[in-house]
Order: sequence, then structure tokens, then C-alpha cells
Amino acid sequence: MAAWQVLVSGLAQGCIYGLIALGFVLIYKATETVSFAQGDLMMVGGFVALLLLNHLGWPLWAVLPLSVLALAALGLGLERLVIRPVLGQPAFSVVMLTLGLGYLARGLITMLPVVGTETHRLNLPYGEPLQLPGGLVLAVEQLVVMGSTVLLCGLLFALFRFTRVGLAMQAASQNQLAAHLMGIPVRRLNGYVWALAAGVAALAAVLLAPITFVHANMGLIGLKAFPAAVVGGFGSLPGAILGGLIIGVVEALAGFYLPEGFKDVSAYVLVLVVLVLMPHGLLGERQVKRV
Repeated sequence: MAAWQVLVSGLAQGCIYGLIALGFVLIYKATETVSFAQGDLMMVGGFVALLLLNHLGWPLWAVLPLSVLALAALGLGLERLVIRPVLGQPAFSVVMLTLGLGYLARGLITMLPVVGTETHRLNLPYGEPLQLPGGLVLAVEQLVVMGSTVLLCGLLFALFRFTRVGLAMQAASQNQLAAHLMGIPVRRLNGYVWALAAGVAALAAVLLAPITFVHANMGLIGLKAFPAAVVGGFGSLPGAILGGLIIGVVEALAGFYLPEGFKDVSAYVLVLVVLVLMPHGLLGERQVKRV
């Protein structure tokens, strides 16, 4: 029974990794660059929710969409003002720029008088854990995390499958030059992708807050989400969720069965094993260049 309990906890944590990894993959598919600011955008989303819920007293049904919209606007603004001017430059320029944005966000948050470096609790109305048959205990926040992840995956599937914007995003991710020649506004779509990735990060922050609380370093969880994107296959949206679930479960099992310390490195060991056996990840597409 203990193994099942650990498995459920790992799946809930893996859903969070998967949501953050979705942001990595969305941005990579749109611009072929990697944003290491994704975890810190999630942290900013957590503090926006904290401000609205705890300090302003807004109801949760309004806090969640407003937090997502606020971060989506922030993502759109960052793409327009900071990222777009350096697109086309060497890839490391964008990587270093996003790393700098992450450090800047953490620094600015800790400078706020009501925030500082303290840990804050988000006042969410979660009830007592559910007692399931067989003695299995399921925390409400874990159930919300898994349910929200399934719902979000369905919404993203509908977006990319049935809407003009989603289909245009897919076309641009396949070949930006061909999409531009076909009249698709690729630059505008890149902004939408950054907004979408930041909005998903805000949702992940609200879901993660009851587990790890809200603090300036909660964005470092992005360092666990990045291996999830690699394991699933960088460029695959289903792979990001699958990779997140695998990382979460492996990490939980390593923390329960292996000596202390293995939990922190288990994600990276798994990445090494997967890359050796499957260099493109579990669901990554193999790209072949003809010379």
C-alpha cells in the first residue's frame, strides 16, 4: 500500500513537472529556442495569485483566471520587448537572456516589502484528505492537480486541432518560412505562444502552491521540468506530460526506496539513460538532414 501511496504522490508531482515542461516545448516548437525563465514565470504567477487571494481577498474563481491572464500578458510583453529583438541571433543569446530574466524576476520579487525571502501560504479552500478503499489516502490538492492537468491537456488538444490559431501555430512550428509565405503571421503567433506558455506556468503555480508554498525560489522547480521535456522528446507536447509523469514517479520512488540524496539526482540520471537509448526522447521526432 505504501508503494501505491508513493505512486499517487509521484503522479501528482509529475503533473506539475509536465505543465511546466509544456511551456518549454511550446516555446521551442515556435521559436526553436529554449526559455529557462519558465520556472521563474511560474514563481511570478504564484505571487500574483498570492496578492489577489491573500492580500486583496478576491475569490478563487476570479483569482485563477486573472492570474493566468496576468502572466499571459507578461509573457506576451516579454516576447515583444525582450525576446523578439534577439531572435535570429545565436541560440545561446536567447538562452542567456532567459536565464537573466529569471534572476531578474527573483531579485525583483525579493525586493518587495511584503514578500521578501519568506515562504507564504496560499489560502486555498481544500478539505480533508480522501480515504479510499484499501487505506489509500488521496489529498484533495493532488486530485485537483491531476484533474486540472487532464482538463488542460484536453483544452490544448482542442486548441491545436480545431481552431485556426492552433492550426496556424502548428504550421509555423513545422516551417516558419513556409508559413510566412502562406500568409500566416508568424511573429504574432510567437507572441501568442509565449503568452500561452506563461499562462500555463501561472496555472502550475496555483496548483503547486499548496504542496511547496509560495516563495522566491519555487521557480527552481523548472530545473526538474526541463529533464521532463527532454525525456518526453523536446518538441512533443504529449511527450512533455509523459516525461513529467515519469520524472515525478521515479523521483518519488527514489525518495522512498533509495538512500537520501538519490531523489535529487534521479531526474538527471533518467535523462542520461533515455538519451543514451533514445537520443530523441520517448516521443520525439527523428529529424534527418540530407546533404
